[in-house]
Amino acid sequence: MSFEIILKDLVDQVPQAIGAILVDWEGEAVMEHCHCEPYDMRFIAAHKGIILSRLMEMQSIANVGAIEDVVVTASEGHLIIGSIDKDYSLVMRVGRSGPIAQALYHFRLAITELKKEI
Repeated sequence: MSFEIILKDLVDQVPQAIGAILVDWEGEAVMEHCHCEPYDMRFIAAHKGIILSRLMEMQSIANVGAIEDVVVTASEGHLIIGSIDKDYSLVMRVGRSGPIAQALYHFRLAITELKKEI
């Protein structure tokens, strides 16, 4: 299965999904699928590194184990960020009233599929 198909399936299966993007360790877009301006997804993805690096610092201090994913909820929606491996991450935007449990379920399935492709 290709990156494009995995991202399209993820966005299509989650109600109120705005988009999903696969990014490399520098925050550069590898592939995205979205119902918005692609630039918006790329901008968010470029900044995910800041969030993940702060969480990694916290992880080493608190000794909580490897961080797999994180959900940031804001007034406009949810942002899900997940690590595929040390070089790649997946970022997804979901509308504020979107079902976050369902989004996380499909997000984690997509991570598993992306790990097979990478």
